[in-house]
Amino acid sequence: MAEHSPILLWFRRDFRLGDHPALAAAAETGRPVIPVFIHDEVVETHGAAPKWRLGLAVERFAETLAGLGSRLVLRRGPARATLEQLVEETGATAIWWSRGYDPDAIARDSDVKAALKARGLDARSFPGHLLFEPWTVETKQGGYYRVYTPFWRAVKDRDLGPAPAPVRAVTAPAAWPASDRLADWRMGAGMNRGAAVVADHVCVGEDAALGRLGAFIAHHADGYRDRRDYPAEPATSKLSENLTYGEISPRTVWQAGLRAHHEGARGAEHFVKELVWREFAYHLVYHSPEITTRNWRAEWDAFPWSESEDDAVLRWKQGRTGVALVDAAMREMYVTGHMHNRCRMLVGSYLTKHMLTHWKIGQRCFEDCLIDWDPASNAMGWQWVAGSGPDAAPYFRIFNPDTQARKFDADGAYIRRFLAEATATPGPEARAFFDAIPRSWGLAPDMDPPTPVVPLDAGRKRALAAYQNRDLSARD
Repeated sequence: MAEHSPILLWFRRDFRLGDHPALAAAAETGRPVIPVFIHDEVVETHGAAPKWRLGLAVERFAETLAGLGSRLVLRRGPARATLEQLVEETGATAIWWSRGYDPDAIARDSDVKAALKARGLDARSFPGHLLFEPWTVETKQGGYYRVYTPFWRAVKDRDLGPAPAPVRAVTAPAAWPASDRLADWRMGAGMNRGAAVVADHVCVGEDAALGRLGAFIAHHADGYRDRRDYPAEPATSKLSENLTYGEISPRTVWQAGLRAHHEGARGAEHFVKELVWREFAYHLVYHSPEITTRNWRAEWDAFPWSESEDDAVLRWKQGRTGVALVDAAMREMYVTGHMHNRCRMLVGSYLTKHMLTHWKIGQRCFEDCLIDWDPASNAMGWQWVAGSGPDAAPYFRIFNPDTQARKFDADGAYIRRFLAEATATPGPEARAFFDAIPRSWGLAPDMDPPTPVVPLDAGRKRALAAYQNRDLSARD
């Protein structure tokens, strides 16, 4: 009977047909496949923008499956109990899914797998969210990598093997279980009026992701290394959004980047290195899950960060610090759901160094506001810029946003695009910020430019003094 019973295929962050090991394996069996998405205990914890964007991914993938004569069954509740209920309803004897690697996903999946196996069911997880399973990349001493460059050298020549062909047909069950209505979940409720603004900037679904990759390779891969730090230019791929929801596989991106590199695109290898930076984030989160909640380097526990959500932090969140590039970057996030990577480093440095505010506050803000939020990349990125994470630099890095603006936005195009106070005639995206933010903030396009929360030179000196005192405390 098990040879003909349905397979429950549990989708989480893998909304695609191409290079999908779990889906391909299920389709190859010829058995009935019941695709399922669960609004479970992990989804419940998501911030406003990631949850809203996840709902768009679910909606688009449901349409994709319908085109194959299949369906995406929607349920809400704890993952284990929901899957057990579906087993009872459908007679399924196999429950398969793509692996997660962050602490919340591992805790949920371990609980699910143990419970299902105890019932004699085929509970199985598959790769697909990463290029390399974290336990397969080891140092010569047998441990995990703590610095990016040696990690890159260890994986850059690995053969990933062929990807499974895109699935074009799956066997439907004789009867479908009941499904919730996606609209009833109100996954965008936390976005409030901001959803209408950010909606103009999303790129949803597998076809859109593949198109985005193709356009980047054709037009921007060659100049990527030289131009990727200029936020006013369309020099980056923005595929982080689609990788987050598995609308494209990292292997597809990796192979396209390497092909471009071998065909002479000068910046393509650096693009692949950035993809491996995402891989490194998951490598660290898997082997040292504490990176998501506390200082990765214990000596930073002595650093005097403030964890108070005071008026200065509010002004940082509002893009009202009085530092033009920092404020433009924060406003880009509210308008587009995205922030240029160079600017993520700058706003993070200003918060944690000049303002001496704990990186956890920035981590939570990004978790709520970014449509490409990723638990591993967000945690590692904030700890890297704060200094408490994996960084081989032997000094205390403090970015100067004004110097960075002169270098990477010399004509002010990026600042004017998002910062209404920077021009007498703000453009549509600068004005859109005021339509996206909470009305309770009471901000308007004609407001006066703010004075700096922390002057750059004074903030730098204060941060260096705190760093030196931290070293003294660590030695005491």
